[in-house]
Amino acid sequence: MKRRVAILISGRGSNMAALIHAASQPDFPAEVAIVISNRADAAGLQKAQESGVAIEIIESKPFGKDRAGFEARLQQSLDARGIEIICLAGFMRLFTAEFVQRWYGRMLNIHPSLLPSFPGLDPHGQALRAGVKLSGATVHFVIPETDAGPIVMQGAVVVRDDDTPDTLSTRILGVEHRIYPEALKLLAKGLVRLEGDLCRTSSVEQGDHALIWPVVR
Repeated sequence: MKRRVAILISGRGSNMAALIHAASQPDFPAEVAIVISNRADAAGLQKAQESGVAIEIIESKPFGKDRAGFEARLQQSLDARGIEIICLAGFMRLFTAEFVQRWYGRMLNIHPSLLPSFPGLDPHGQALRAGVKLSGATVHFVIPETDAGPIVMQGAVVVRDDDTPDTLSTRILGVEHRIYPEALKLLAKGLVRLEGDLCRTSSVEQGDHALIWPVVR
């Protein structure tokens, strides 16, 4: 039985599209049951419809600062569709601790840095200003603290001397599209477990691969 997934978006939905594509494969252990946006003008809504996925708009603006009210309405929709896993894909609204706790261990997010480095806004600019040689993307479980939940999967790219936030973002986005579906697959197949603040995986390759940059010739 495939796990039922809701993807929450606020914008273009590029990671949403990667998840939908992966879930369309017959052997993928999850199905995207609904894409929900808190903005009616989110470009990802059209992409979801074109992929044959149901959409719903729950505007957050009318709720103002009433986060609990918005979440109650969202929870109604999730319950009605039997959702088991939430994937945040550019969803630009903070949740209350109560909502996060309800979905603890079942709500994923992706962030374009190698957490715990460079959480929050402008992670690419943060990476360039710090002069790091590797950056990347992280899929993690959502907890009340921003970009701080147990890490499920990461992917890295080299940071070039001539990189700008835009060029680095473009390369990292390619990594995001690869690791988010893989992380969802692990969760849907029951291959991850939480041990305190850490996420452990089972039945996966325990490699010793190394990415070193720069390379001395």
